[in-house]
Amino acid sequence: MKLVGRYTCPHVRKISIMLLEKEMPFELIDIQRAGGEISAMNPLSHMPLLCTDSGERWFGSAVISDYLEEIYPTPSLLPGDCAGRRWESQIEALADGIINVAERLVSERQRSPGQQLDVLLLQLRDELGGCLDWLEHQLSQGRITTQPLRLGAIAVGCAIGYLNAQRIAPGWCASRPLLVNMVGALFERNSFARTGLPG
Repeated sequence: MKLVGRYTCPHVRKISIMLLEKEMPFELIDIQRAGGEISAMNPLSHMPLLCTDSGERWFGSAVISDYLEEIYPTPSLLPGDCAGRRWESQIEALADGIINVAERLVSERQRSPGQQLDVLLLQLRDELGGCLDWLEHQLSQGRITTQPLRLGAIAVGCAIGYLNAQRIAPGWCASRPLLVNMVGALFERNSFARTGLPG
């Protein structure tokens, strides 16, 4: 099995962590080495792309995570009931939202100071803060846990790892102790350590 991408992409990291937690052997193919081949295999032309041993090609992290959970159900990273699965998908969607906001902040920050839109920066930071506050609240209600490890927690860990690597909102942890504790527990896992982002 081959995974095309790089660990600097939080979506690729999420799929890699799933594979490691399920103890499934895979080869990470750097997207630059794949070159134009990824466009031929993935019409979206972005990471991640999973190439199975049987020749299947899957793209989109949500699709790939569903595939892995179906084909390799042990250990399960999703609850067995529909409501539980839907809740994990909600957390995963929230984590993806954090990544999307962070990517927009990175893009805006790369513009020259005279071209940066202060109103947009404030809006994006407010959106990011709202997402992190929502996670802190859910943790206070015991609705997100790392024992047992679930897909939603993995997605959140990858999103926070991306924030840290890009040095976005460095003070995010000041008023969110439960989120800090959860992320700390995740980062101690072998699967997170092996896919750690630089920075």
